[in-house]
Amino acid sequence: MKKIYIVLFISLIMNGISCSDYLDYQPDDFLTMDKVFSDKIRTEDWLASVYSSVPSPMWGYYKDQGFNIMGDDITIPHEWRDFGWKNVYDYTTANWNPNSGWNPYYWVELPKRIRTGLVFLQNVRIIPEAGLTQEYVDQMKNEVRFLIAYYYSLMIELYGPIPFAPGVIYDVNASTEELMIGQTPYDEIVDWIDQELKGISEKLPAIYSNSNDWGRVTSIMALAVRARMLLFAASPLFNGNPDLADWKNADGVNLFKPEYDAQKWMRAATAHKELIDAAHKAGYELYKEYNSDGSIDPFMSYYNMSLKTINSGNKEIIFVRPVDGGDMNWWQAHHLPKGIRGNAAMGVTQELVDAFHMKNGIVPVLGYNPDGSPIIDPQSGYVEKGFSSQAEMRHTQWPGGGPRSMADRNTGMSPVTLDGTYNMYCNREPRFYVSVIFNEEWLGVANRRVDFLKGGADTGPTFDSPQNGYNIRKRISLDVDPLNNKYTANQPGILYRLAEAYLGYAEAVNESQGPNEEVYKYVNMVRERAGIPNLKAGLSKEEMRNAIQHERRVEFNCEGIRFNDVRRWKQGEKYLNVSLYGMNKNGTKKSDDSSDQAAFYKRTFYKNRYFNKKMYLWPVPQSQMDINPNLRQAPGY
Repeated sequence: MKKIYIVLFISLIMNGISCSDYLDYQPDDFLTMDKVFSDKIRTEDWLASVYSSVPSPMWGYYKDQGFNIMGDDITIPHEWRDFGWKNVYDYTTANWNPNSGWNPYYWVELPKRIRTGLVFLQNVRIIPEAGLTQEYVDQMKNEVRFLIAYYYSLMIELYGPIPFAPGVIYDVNASTEELMIGQTPYDEIVDWIDQELKGISEKLPAIYSNSNDWGRVTSIMALAVRARMLLFAASPLFNGNPDLADWKNADGVNLFKPEYDAQKWMRAATAHKELIDAAHKAGYELYKEYNSDGSIDPFMSYYNMSLKTINSGNKEIIFVRPVDGGDMNWWQAHHLPKGIRGNAAMGVTQELVDAFHMKNGIVPVLGYNPDGSPIIDPQSGYVEKGFSSQAEMRHTQWPGGGPRSMADRNTGMSPVTLDGTYNMYCNREPRFYVSVIFNEEWLGVANRRVDFLKGGADTGPTFDSPQNGYNIRKRISLDVDPLNNKYTANQPGILYRLAEAYLGYAEAVNESQGPNEEVYKYVNMVRERAGIPNLKAGLSKEEMRNAIQHERRVEFNCEGIRFNDVRRWKQGEKYLNVSLYGMNKNGTKKSDDSSDQAAFYKRTFYKNRYFNKKMYLWPVPQSQMDINPNLRQAPGY
């Protein structure tokens, strides 16, 4: 009888417990296939193993996939290369080639997971007396079908064309000729995933009544992955990109269609509308909290959007990877200042700081001069010199800006900045304050203000201190205090939320039909929750494109989305091949005197980052090129 190894997993994703790297465990039993699939628990264990390669938007998007670091949201010091961050950091120096290591290793690891899923589909069976009813088995099969399609979508997002034989399980004794297949054209794979996910969406529930099923595949998840993939396929990187026009497989077939296809935008728009309609029907909505007068509290809404779970009423979450445990503690600590025992050196970029709107909804910094100085929109009201004379009060219950008096509580007002705050950080939109830790911001758990001046409480003699004057607040509870071992458990690992559907739909409609009412409607829904005014009327298609791209940058900052947006828009040279600036980390004075070397508050160069055209795609690993003569390397490598 055929035998296989199976891992008996400690916890299952379908029970709402962490799904982190089941494959770290070693096999503890040698079982026949019949035994595995005649037992409900072992069957679910196998299903959990298929789930196990769903990326973590926490550590994964930082240290493994590394999208937050590879993009232009977050920066880390080069010294971290020796502490497990080498692969991620090397991408930012353009040290990226077919021999580069990359922890997730999609080219090899995801096909393994796909094969695990195919084995499940081939062997799972109905045994009512064991709890494996027809309904439950059908549900699990559709979950696996989703995961297989999802893993293919992750591969083509980075590699473009891949070897593709859906549904095929190669025998261990298969011939070399059978195994050494070349790449399939990109659009053929997209078409298969599109049809597969649409079909699955018609079979799975939109929500689960049992809260323990949080994290299992839903019909809305299937529609979301489909919409995201079709948006990618319609975007400039993969739609008529002349740089890929001559890339052919071993049979001489073009792997990308060389001509631009405007219908791809319409297809993406339709997929997003189907997603939005289905999500609304099932009760999904943007997460919002309200002030006592019934107005939206944008601070608390954006803050808790990333912290509240589905079971806590966060109906914005569409695709989540449950995350908890001590490893999350370490992840949270990496965001925070050294003075409360955070790891301190990971911070948002000055370029992200500049991207946040003013509270009037206008973007303050339009670009940069050759010397790194900002080009400021005079209509924004932005001021980069001087310091505030008093605390800035806003109508919110958010406690992150400073202590609230009883009078403040009675009026519903709270400080968002304190007196003496550098004007760069004043009068900004709510998402800025929820996302960024800047010097002299209130640090509630320490009952003091942040001190990033050299030699201050939140710096240190080692590289574990802000390189450019910032740490990260996004997705970290204000109660997290590593110094006193206080962390947030059961934080949702959000991979897709409804706001992405709204902005994806707006983008696709704008590209296919221009800036009509639908485009304005869905962009303004996101802006309303963010507490900023609607877009002005009368924008051109290009102006709306820029507005949507900027809205995505701010709304999804530090969530791992920005990197692939920059790739699909073909804007890597603009955003990823730049000189980076920040505040003066060697500054010892609370001063903005640009002529004073000791002034902290002045834009200061701290490093270059690099990008070249070939890096839009991941290379086929050289080890695989050596094995399979029918593979063709991505252009430029």
